[in-house]
Amino acid sequence: MSTYKLVCPHCQNRMRIRTSEGQHIFLRITYMQCTNEACGWAVRAEFQMTHELSPSGMPNPAVRLPVADVVLRRQAMKSADDQPDLLDQLDMECAQ
Repeated sequence: MSTYKLVCPHCQNRMRIRTSEGQHIFLRITYMQCTNEACGWAVRAEFQMTHELSPSGMPNPAVRLPVADVVLRRQAMKSADDQPDLLDQLDMECAQ
């Protein structure tokens, strides 16, 4: 499993999240700062869940996101190109 590293666009050093607050089940506002003291750039960012890439094994009826199209799902699977796409298989089964 990989972790996402946020990089300062000014000095290319790592950013850290100073604080965050939930606005909605799918939206989190964060306040971030560059870890390079000489740079010190600070920013407000929004992290939003926009599309479902695969269904949950424990679905919550309150969670409703649009299902990502095949292009988005393939982008998410860049490192696993040989792995079949579950939603493509479900689409084909439903069509039969």
